[in-house]
Amino acid sequence: MKTSDTLHASCVAWNGRAVIIRGASGSGKSALALTLMAYGCALVADDRVRVDVQNGAIYAQCPHTILGIIEARGMGILNADHVPRAEVACVVDLDHIETERLPPRRCFPLLGCDLPLIYRSDAPHFAPAILQALKAGWSER
Repeated sequence: MKTSDTLHASCVAWNGRAVIIRGASGSGKSALALTLMAYGCALVADDRVRVDVQNGAIYAQCPHTILGIIEARGMGILNADHVPRAEVACVVDLDHIETERLPPRRCFPLLGCDLPLIYRSDAPHFAPAILQALKAGWSER
């Protein structure tokens, strides 16, 4: 079984808990990462994210060549506060639109682990809700 991989994704973290943001080129990965960074998250990686499994948890980090930088379309490459490594708490898939008000629990399988999976929402609370999930997780109710 694979113990590491590199994903075409962006990743930001709040207090050591990270979200991997996946999607096709131009789907808004960096834009969502920048929004979460504006709310206080730190950049882990933009465009390519290295992941590895350790003690049953997935960790994300940045390839050295792109450490501490993020692309902002129409502005260029920006420097960013960053963290070297963070435990992945969830995955956002920007290629799928959420249609349910209270969606079922979905999982994203990665390196033998199942991570909570969130589909894209165009609602104005999408980024704040992701941040809240990083801060406190999901209710079991």
